[in-house]
Parts: sequence; C-alpha cells; structure tokens
Amino acid sequence: MTENRTGTGWVLGAATVAMGLIAGVFYIFACAIMPALARSDDRVFVEVMRNINDVIQNPVFFLSFMGALVLTGVSAWQARGRPYRGWVWAGLGAYALAFLVTVAFNIPLNDGLADTGDAAAARDHFERAWVGWNVVRAVSSTVAVGCLVRGLVLYGAFQHRLPSRRRAAQSSPSGV
Repeated sequence: MTENRTGTGWVLGAATVAMGLIAGVFYIFACAIMPALARSDDRVFVEVMRNINDVIQNPVFFLSFMGALVLTGVSAWQARGRPYRGWVWAGLGAYALAFLVTVAFNIPLNDGLADTGDAAAARDHFERAWVGWNVVRAVSSTVAVGCLVRGLVLYGAFQHRLPSRRRAAQSSPSGV
C-alpha cells in the first residue's frame, strides 16, 4: 500500500489531537483542579472528587482516552520503515506509561475514594498519591504529544520529499 492510500497522515493527525486532549485533561488536573480542591475541607474534597470520577466516565472521555492509545498504536504500525517512525513509537511508549499509571494507580485510588465513608481518612489515603501519579501521567502524555507533533512534522517533510510522479501515483485511486 502506498503512503497516502493508507491514511497515514490522517491517523497520525487524529492520534496527535486525541493525545493533546488527554494531556490537557491531566494537565488541568495538575495545575488547577487539584490545587483548588486542596483548599477545600475534607468533605468537599471527597464529594467533588467522587462527582468528577462519576462524570468523567462518559463516551467522550473514553473515546479520547482509548483513542489516543489505539490511534497512536495504528500510526506506529503505519510508520514502520519511515524516517519519522521513532518519534511515533516514542509517543506510543510515553502514552503507554500514562495509560498504565491511570489503570494501575489512579483508577484504584478513585475506586477506594468511592468506597470510604470517613471523608478525612478517604482524603488522607487518596490525595497525595493521586496527585503524584497524575503528575507522572501529565508529564508522560505531554511528552507523547511532543513526540507525535514531531512525527507529524517529519511525516509532512517525508511526503514533500517524495518525487512528484510517485506522489501523483499515490493520490490516484488506481495507483497508476
């Protein structure tokens, strides 16, 4: 298959957008939501975090959370043998770390917060660990965005360097 006919650029672009959305979610928690909640008393902190944990479980969030992983994985596969592949694979690795941290640490902490009756005890067990792991996923997903952006730029440069006859053949539906 040729480069254009596989939709490589579109998949890489969509992966970059999805990754940017998820990095933004983790970033806003790190710099605004959690610092604001830190000013709250235990009952308010726990109630708001429980509410956030309930409402974030929606199709739009899951589409970007899972989509970033799937689209980046597909893009990495499509990039095999291409000069920009290392950046796409690095983006996949960085997001895989954020994804695993979310599944292994943040989600279990969210579940524990939902199951604890005493607000002070719940917050004490939750806040410091959750904030720390969120910083890890915010940084790693931001690194992933940077890697994918670099991959996208190099993809464009790679497409630009293709001989014009080859570009024309790739854009033709019959490949001729």
